[in-house]
Amino acid sequence: MALRGSEEVEEQMEEAEHSEDRELRVSPAEEMPADGPGEEEPEQLLLPWDRFSAWLHCICVVGFDLELGQAVEVIYPHHSKLTEKEKTSICYLSFPDSNSGCLGDTQFCFRFRQAAGRKSSLGCFLDHFDRDAPVCLKKDQGHFYGYVYFRQVRDKSLKRGYFQKSLVLISKLPYVTFFHSLLKLIAPEYFEKQEPCLEAACNDIDRWPTPSPGKILSLPIMGVVMKLRIPTCYDKPGTSQLVLSTPSDSLVSIVLPTIHEVDLFRCFCPVFFHIQMLWELVLLGEALVVMAPSPAESSDTVLALVSCVAPLRYCSDFRPYFTIHDSEFKEYTTRTQAPPSVILGVTNPFFAKTLQHWPHIIRIGDMKQTGEMAKQMKVKKLKNLKTLDSKPGVYTAYKPFLNKDEEIIKQLQKGVQQKRPSAAQNAILRRYFLELTQSFIIPLERYVASLMPLQKSICPWKSPPQLKPFIQDEFMKTLEKAGPQLTSRLKGDWIGLYRQFLKSPNFDGWFRNRRKEMTQKLEALHLEALCDEDLQLRIQKHTEVETVDLVLKLKDKLTQAEREKLPVRAGTLAKLQAHIESVILTLPEDLQGILHKPVSP
Repeated sequence: MALRGSEEVEEQMEEAEHSEDRELRVSPAEEMPADGPGEEEPEQLLLPWDRFSAWLHCICVVGFDLELGQAVEVIYPHHSKLTEKEKTSICYLSFPDSNSGCLGDTQFCFRFRQAAGRKSSLGCFLDHFDRDAPVCLKKDQGHFYGYVYFRQVRDKSLKRGYFQKSLVLISKLPYVTFFHSLLKLIAPEYFEKQEPCLEAACNDIDRWPTPSPGKILSLPIMGVVMKLRIPTCYDKPGTSQLVLSTPSDSLVSIVLPTIHEVDLFRCFCPVFFHIQMLWELVLLGEALVVMAPSPAESSDTVLALVSCVAPLRYCSDFRPYFTIHDSEFKEYTTRTQAPPSVILGVTNPFFAKTLQHWPHIIRIGDMKQTGEMAKQMKVKKLKNLKTLDSKPGVYTAYKPFLNKDEEIIKQLQKGVQQKRPSAAQNAILRRYFLELTQSFIIPLERYVASLMPLQKSICPWKSPPQLKPFIQDEFMKTLEKAGPQLTSRLKGDWIGLYRQFLKSPNFDGWFRNRRKEMTQKLEALHLEALCDEDLQLRIQKHTEVETVDLVLKLKDKLTQAEREKLPVRAGTLAKLQAHIESVILTLPEDLQGILHKPVSP
């Protein structure tokens, strides 16, 4: 294997997370109870449809009208709001292209931009749940996901000769495996019993607990119970806590081992020998298009690409299924500027010509049954791609920075020969990508940890110290002794890969997130330092005006800490509140009345 084993990677991760005592490092797990998120959801605050809205925005039925084409026939719950532009996007994205020839039942997913100015129905109510989720499972702030169950069957009673309809779940949550499993329960019932079935399903969902990371959730739906666990950001990367049935689970009929992971081995089989190069392209945020014969294969492949850099979050745009009717079609296909940082999944042959100028094109044929291995193919030149009938392969002029890892190829080929179970092949490939990404990100984590100020520099009566700036040349110097060679045997131009990565949207998104975490940690430590001070002694040297000013500033700090959920040690906020109260009591009664009024957040 390219990597020296998970133990060494984990040791390096721990080393990056816990720098020397004289330096600070954000490690939210330290503030996390051992058994996961401990906050109880405030049940009394939940109104009708709030629970439903925590999981889904709405459910749509999209049908085909001979005069109008695709049209949204039903939106449930009926009070759900979609703009006309959003409805149009859902209509076109909910049906396969006519050339796909999807007879029977087909499932796939898509992603589209939400209308500007839209407000979340629950405001920040669910933010603390989202905060505990891994970066790849947080709510998508600017996009909706559409999870589709499309049925096309012959029906001579219809003018068109076919019954064509899609049931679509619209959500902000990227739980692709969960929502596809949910659709398998709801959709067949809906096609048989129509709208009363949707009403019953929505009422079931509105009785579910909210999607809390770390908790085992039992979700009753259509007479059965789904049991699952949403991962947390405190879980060890590459591990999953098994959800087991217990004797009391007499009603549980579906246990989901994962809510979001796709089968990487099956998805990458058509381009199997190029997986390492594809990892580099995704890591660097390169413009990629996947040309597939159906929306199911298109969406699965795009989601596999996005997930291959986990636990790093893919920060550019991606569209698991993209059509010529999409509102971003012109923006993404223009030849007047370089292709944007986006991964598109397409099925229409028109794209073979329209996107011919894109630098990296993945062409996949019908996905082989898991267990079969694609023949080894060389990377093809872009000029050889003329139509969707072109042979499967990767069409690009890209030269990878790293040398090819032959061991992972041999390991998986051996698995095929020995008829190793599909789940095992998938686990091996997922672990390979995880360790490759960790080896790449550990040096960055270690360097960023060194940007934290010394703890002794935190003074309760001064503003918290600032983070030191990220200086590219300084970081590059650290790679000689503490680079990825410590955990990966892969040779190649690691320095060149890092230089390119530092220009990418993925680095920008990752560093923004780390800087936010570290800044919040500094604020939390500053708050704790304030709580350890003797305020009564301090105000003896203050005038009345200065004391009032101090109270107002402390109340602002308290409001900020509660609003931003700062990672302070247990009891800090209660202690600060007590300090504020004790100081207020030293002031005249008229000022006490004014200062006891709550501060607006």
